[in-house]
Amino acid sequence: MKINPYNYLENLNVDKMRFGLKSITELLVRLSHPQKSYKTIIIGGTNGKGSTAAMTASILHQAGYKVGLYTSPHLVDVRERIVFNGRKISRNDFNRTIAYVKDRLGQPVSYFEFLTAVALVYFQNKKVDIAVLEVGLGGRLDATNVCNPLVSVITNVAFDHMDYLGDTLESIAREKAGIIKRYGVCITSANQKTVLNVLQDVCLRRQATFYCVGRDIKIKKEKDGWLTYQGFDHHLKNLKISLRGHHQLANAALALAVIEICEQKGFYIADQAILRGLANTRWDARLEILHKRPLLVLDGAHNPAGMKALCRALKEEFSYRHLILIFSALADKDYKKMLQEIAPLASHIILTQIKTRRAVPVRELTKCAAKMGYAAAAVENVRQAIGQALSLAGKKDLICATGSFYLAGEIKQLFLGC
Repeated sequence: MKINPYNYLENLNVDKMRFGLKSITELLVRLSHPQKSYKTIIIGGTNGKGSTAAMTASILHQAGYKVGLYTSPHLVDVRERIVFNGRKISRNDFNRTIAYVKDRLGQPVSYFEFLTAVALVYFQNKKVDIAVLEVGLGGRLDATNVCNPLVSVITNVAFDHMDYLGDTLESIAREKAGIIKRYGVCITSANQKTVLNVLQDVCLRRQATFYCVGRDIKIKKEKDGWLTYQGFDHHLKNLKISLRGHHQLANAALALAVIEICEQKGFYIADQAILRGLANTRWDARLEILHKRPLLVLDGAHNPAGMKALCRALKEEFSYRHLILIFSALADKDYKKMLQEIAPLASHIILTQIKTRRAVPVRELTKCAAKMGYAAAAVENVRQAIGQALSLAGKKDLICATGSFYLAGEIKQLFLGC
């Protein structure tokens, strides 16, 4: 009997989180260890994982390699999570691979575990040379942590998912450090002393090599706007990254350091491939411009550190008269601190409800804004919020929609006419 893959995945409960490698390991045994048939890179951290992964995959693809990219979450279609050579998995391959994995299930698995297995099998079928895997949550017990990667990246460590990872930077760092392998390589752009101490300690115990952006790897924006990178062996000039925001410099440095490690492990990557890969990286909902005059910027910032980076980018990267903010968030996120970061920049605040049970009720967001001293409009759905923002905005104003990837996904659907 044919199954509807989308219905099947939804029934695995997309909102349920489960940690531990037992189920995914057992499933991969039944699938004959697809992840062992190609090289892998694993990328964890609080923010910037997806951007770093996208840049890394783009460079490797430009270098002529067959590259798999597995990320989360998706914005519009779950197939966005599984990409081969820059293209999301086709519907036919998606349906076939889901049926194949389902037929080999033993014990029940979660939505994320199942999708991870689908990605690993698909990459095997496509005979990839290398797969770039983004950690879903944490690291130590995440379903992606089943490979023996060429390099483990921990972009940064900030407060997020404290219910699962702990409420101190040290405990969060320790969970994320779970992706560091014995005799492996770890690269980070974290800069807090506590976090670096944890990562250094784990690397020492596992006899892994440890590199830091700022110490071993440097990236600099020159006066003319071009970037200069100084790595282990490479000194590159006249680099340009397509992704906006100062925070993307550290992500680019991480991607370039990963590429250097790949070269050390036998991959050949010409400088031209690096330049093209960085310049051609596309990554949705990261300071993405959806509309001009008025400017509509979509960003997936969903924790205080991400919101801080967004605020800096709005000040430095854009010129506008008034900022109109559309905001919604999940209840398990620190939405109060996020609002505190961005509300002072806004002339108008529109709060709205996103379509998930995990969302903060819009009335709660309104109360929260009022306590901070901000008058905000409460709008019951995202379509109306966009309509209201566009009616308020002049041609020289900027509309920024942020707070959650769920919000970003709904807005993308509206603009794509889905």
